[in-house]
Amino acid sequence: MKLKIYRPATPSRRQMTGLLYRGVVTRQKPEKKLTSGFQRAKGRNAFGRITVRHKGAGAKRLFRKIDFKYDKHNISAFVKSIEYDPNRSGFVALITYADGEKRYIIAPAEVKVGDKIINSENAEMKPGNRSPLKKMPVGTFVFNIELKPGANAVLCRSAGNYAEILAHENHFTHLKLPSTEIRKVPDSAWASIGRVSKEEHNLVIIGKAGRSRHKGIRPTVRGSAMNPCDHPYGGGEGRMGRGTKRPKTAYGKTTGGVKTRKRRKYSNIFIVSRRKKK
Repeated sequence: MKLKIYRPATPSRRQMTGLLYRGVVTRQKPEKKLTSGFQRAKGRNAFGRITVRHKGAGAKRLFRKIDFKYDKHNISAFVKSIEYDPNRSGFVALITYADGEKRYIIAPAEVKVGDKIINSENAEMKPGNRSPLKKMPVGTFVFNIELKPGANAVLCRSAGNYAEILAHENHFTHLKLPSTEIRKVPDSAWASIGRVSKEEHNLVIIGKAGRSRHKGIRPTVRGSAMNPCDHPYGGGEGRMGRGTKRPKTAYGKTTGGVKTRKRRKYSNIFIVSRRKKK
């Protein structure tokens, strides 16, 4: 996919970039039966109080019902279209099974309209096909990975993401995740072969505030520009440093270099190697 660079007609346009969807996205309107309206939480809880800051407004979206279960086995499907989904970073693919049923899935990279895919234990090792991890050779790239056999796919679902199979040992498969963490997953769990589409997603520069507002992202105010009652960094005469020994959130919680994972979390036994610190 080509990166779109705009003419510098305004200061914001000078930095702005986008992606050319022409030739990649093959359908503009989604499949009506596989969409629904939904109320975005917009950062507020059931009491209407803001629990996640900097979210709100934005363009209205239709929710696409994505199949993360992949419970139709040994039935081939054809890719009918590749579509844009405003609710996720990667593209989605509309597939039609041999029995006529249509479903949305996360679109794999290198898969085009008309390609055939299948969920089977003996599926061919090609992008888009899905099978148990134990059937895949070491070095295979996978995405849409289950943590438990038969559960929904939960790992590696964002644009351009994939995990690499490093080893098979004692009914577990060792996966190297995008965070560099090496994790054990039951080898009977299923995964899709390849990687998620739209790998250029992280190259896009938003460029201006209005574009963020359309996405539902509200402005962020610096803590040092606030009053002391609103943030630990607030107050002071003129421009001041943060004035605290360690960096903190607006709620006084220490951040930056502090471990936040629970010491006795159930999944600790499945982590072979922790992710590398940036």
